[in-house]
Amino acid sequence: MQTERFPQLKKYPDKERGLKILIWVVSVVVILLVGAMRQYKLPVPEGWDVGFLPGVNALLNGLTAVALIFSLVFIKQGKVVQHRNANGVALGLSVMFLLCYVVYHFTTPEVIFGDVDHNGILSEAETAAVAGIRPWYLLILFSHIGLAGILLPFILLTTLRALVGKYTLHRKMAKIVWPLWLYVAITGPVVFLMLRSYYP
Repeated sequence: MQTERFPQLKKYPDKERGLKILIWVVSVVVILLVGAMRQYKLPVPEGWDVGFLPGVNALLNGLTAVALIFSLVFIKQGKVVQHRNANGVALGLSVMFLLCYVVYHFTTPEVIFGDVDHNGILSEAETAAVAGIRPWYLLILFSHIGLAGILLPFILLTTLRALVGKYTLHRKMAKIVWPLWLYVAITGPVVFLMLRSYYP
């Protein structure tokens, strides 16, 4: 049986059903939050400045990528405890990123690539100035956002497979989910660096 492998890892097969329900509830709530933050903006309390959060988000994404690489190295070496711990760090960093991301986008207008004067509109001159780069930026941005939105439940389900001891299923899912998660983690800082000069 799959659950007999890796005796050094604690398993929770009796929690599988409850955790699956929790995963889908969390995924739906996150999707609703991300949709809502595009439509609604909340006032920032007096004296607060959330302008530092994009940099924090990029850092958290970068550290997630590092944790994921360590996760791969550890499992290739057969160090399953360290592999699990690295994935736990990656998940924790991703949760912190999500919280910072939601706070920032619920309180701050969108920053537009090429918007030098920060008025929220691309003029003809601004559009012309970034005409060669903007398509690449949009490609990276939309692939990053799209994959991040789609991947969340699959990242959690891949983790669930390991937690309940279904290691064969975990490995099959991880072969697809891991590289996509790494791509999302790497492209986060790339988007930030491309957009950095257009923050107010």
